[in-house]
Amino acid sequence: MSQRINYEKISPEGVKSLGSIYAYIEQCGLDKTLMELVYLRVSQINGCAYCLDLHMRALLRKNLSPVKLSLVGLWGEAGPIFSEREKAAFAWAETVTRISETHVPDEAFQAASAVFTEKELVDMTLAIGLMNAYNRLAISFRRVPQEAVLTESCGTTI
Repeated sequence: MSQRINYEKISPEGVKSLGSIYAYIEQCGLDKTLMELVYLRVSQINGCAYCLDLHMRALLRKNLSPVKLSLVGLWGEAGPIFSEREKAAFAWAETVTRISETHVPDEAFQAASAVFTEKELVDMTLAIGLMNAYNRLAISFRRVPQEAVLTESCGTTI
């Protein structure tokens, strides 16, 4: 697989605009590890290899257990591995990412509102929307995961 278009080079101002939203999310007060987990889950749902690789590496640098990370896609079956906030964030991320199917039902909003403040919920929804946008860019233009680049250049995996 090779990249179709280097969208950062072709539309630097557009990508920079997305970066402004990311910068806001980074300073808005939401827990950064929680947000990385949400980004990972959204990227799993969308099937974005580039973003999965990126966020998995970021979470490993934060010393999260590889076992915990492997269970993100099955968080509802993982028992006490994930906190109530993590579970609520995953549930919200899933319903918002699958909006054409779910239409974000009242029950999902009420469940998320029971765990997050209104500001946290709005900021998390901005972050989920941003990750969906990044996923769509990376998938559409076949951005190659770092692991693939490393494997190709040195013949090994990390």
